Formats: sequence, C-alpha cells, structure tokens
Amino acid sequence: MGRLITGADNPIILYVSGGNTQIIAYNEKRYRIFGETIDIAVGNCLDRFARVLMLSNEPSPGYNIEISAQASKRFIPLPYCVKGMDVSFSGLLSFIEEKASILVTNDGYSVADLCFSLQETVFAMLVETTERAMAHCNSKEVLIVGGVGCNMRLQEMMNIMAEERGAKLYAIDERYCIDNGAMIAQAGWEMFRSGQVTDFEDTTCTQRYRTDEVEVTWRD
Repeated sequence: MGRLITGADNPIILYVSGGNTQIIAYNEKRYRIFGETIDIAVGNCLDRFARVLMLSNEPSPGYNIEISAQASKRFIPLPYCVKGMDVSFSGLLSFIEEKASILVTNDGYSVADLCFSLQETVFAMLVETTERAMAHCNSKEVLIVGGVGCNMRLQEMMNIMAEERGAKLYAIDERYCIDNGAMIAQAGWEMFRSGQVTDFEDTTCTQRYRTDEVEVTWRD
C-alpha cells in the first residue's frame, strides 16, 4: 500500500504500529527483516504510556501524545535501548510507569514534557536503526508505514535524516496507515494478479505470520 500510494520504488521500510515494529528491505522475493523490537511494539509502548498519564483514547492515544508533545520542548532523559539493528521499549515503559507521577508531582515536569521526551527518545531509536539499514543497502528511499507512521514528528525526524543522506522520505497519512482493510485488500489484489491463490478450505488466519515468511510473487 505504501509503495502504491507514494510511488516509492524500492525503499527501506519502517513498519510501526500497535503490534509491530520492523525495519524491512526487499530482496529476492522476500521482505527481509533487518531489525525489529525485541519486546513490545512502539505503538503498544505509546498506548500504555498514554494510560499511565490518563490521556484519552479518543481519537487515539498516540494522537493525543503527539498533540500534547507539541506544547513542550523540555527534554527528560529516558532509557534509550538500541541493540545492533533491534530496539527495546519495555525498559523505557517500566521507567515511565514507575517515575511518571514523581516527575510530575515532585520534579515540576508536565504531562507535555513527558510526551515530548517519550516521542523524541523512541523516534530517535527508530531513526537510528533505519539509517543503519539504509547505509547497509545503499538505499536512497525510506518509507514509513503502520499506524504510528501517521505521527508528524516521526516523519519530521526521519526526513531530517533522509535529507542528510541525500535520500527521500515517503510517508502516507491516516487513511492508509490505519485502515487494515485497505492494506489486506491491496495485498490480496497483488497476490491474485500474480497467480497466488489459496483455496477457501486451505485458508487460515494467524497473527504470528511474519513479514519475511511471505513469498512476494508480484515484484521483480
């Protein structure tokens, strides 16, 4: 869906959502996973952080964090965990769950300060690992997909990195970042037109199906 909407050719892909955090590159009929979260997804981290701060679920926790963060530029150092090409968010989340009330009540920080600091930290981790994949593949394109990809601060930080490398950022909005039905329909169409068909009685559903398990028959 991201390549269709943006016109990106063969980008490094940052796939960030409530259930997934992966850095992906296409090669030899597979979407290869270069790096990923070793514990929880970034969207899960943001959602649970929002609950700690009692932010509303409407329209979404991540959106409310993004809006709140815009009211602050006061950075609080938070745990930053990059391990090679992989990232970890559970330690950062545990720190916030333990320290949030103390930081706000005793240390004079605001909810906006916490939102700003969380975004800057987790997005820096994602930009760092994505840049490493771009360098390894000598890529001049980066594409952000998934629900967290709607975040304008993430897009801004990724664009700064891309421009410094002489590369281009491709990003899609909430119409295609969030709508799983549209993503599934597009994937189904690509599979169908390339001759990849599964009989109904052989069809199953699983959330454990990994990105790199799929044979990509619709790309050269």
